Amino acid sequence: MAALIEIERLTKRFGAFTAVDDVSFTVDRGEVVGFLGPNGAGKSTTMKMLAGFVTPSAGTARICGQDVIEAPVAAKRALGYLPEGAPTYPEMTVTGFLHFIARIRGFGGAEAHERMARAMAMTQLEGVRLQPIETLSKGFKRRVGLAQALLHDPPVLVLDEPTDGLDPNQKHEVRELIRRMAPEKAIVISTHILEEVDAVCTRAIIIARGKVLADATPKQLEAPGKTLEQVFRDLTLKQEAA
Repeated sequence: MAALIEIERLTKRFGAFTAVDDVSFTVDRGEVVGFLGPNGAGKSTTMKMLAGFVTPSAGTARICGQDVIEAPVAAKRALGYLPEGAPTYPEMTVTGFLHFIARIRGFGGAEAHERMARAMAMTQLEGVRLQPIETLSKGFKRRVGLAQALLHDPPVLVLDEPTDGLDPNQKHEVRELIRRMAPEKAIVISTHILEEVDAVCTRAIIIARGKVLADATPKQLEAPGKTLEQVFRDLTLKQEAA
């Protein structure tokens, strides 16, 4: 059975600069993959190509067997995407925005309201559901972005810095939510926070300067006498010096 996420030799160039350089990996159902690297490593660009928002210079990406370039609508139906910054319509209320997302996803009537209620419950937004998004804290705005990614219950989730701006309790709640969803989904979490990988990920892919440096479980990446943080630092320093 094919993996739910398939990335093959994905490359993105901006003029003479190569942001993502020949990246390949797959993600099966039940896996939570931490896509880990320093700022500017190519994480967000890779996620944007997988989500169909940036066109690759070379290579392919498939979601549930659907090529993100050749069959973009089918691929996006199977994807829940939380982008960096989680752009929303700030003048909308939380309920209004999620109802808008539900309509875009093809849901109406009772089903739309049921899915909105479920997404708000999962992300603990009921208490602010009637507030304009522009009045919310950064943490609540992040949760609105997560709610829209979960609303259609997709088999694939791509989450770019999902706990950015959350306080420690909110981070714990989001990580618990990811653990509960994990058995039924393929999840990629783009992050530069090693704690995130240790907390929820079954695999870690380390990227620097657009190239994959390692792909293994967090435990496998911990060399004798070294923590994951030390291994990550050593790999990125080695790549930067190359």
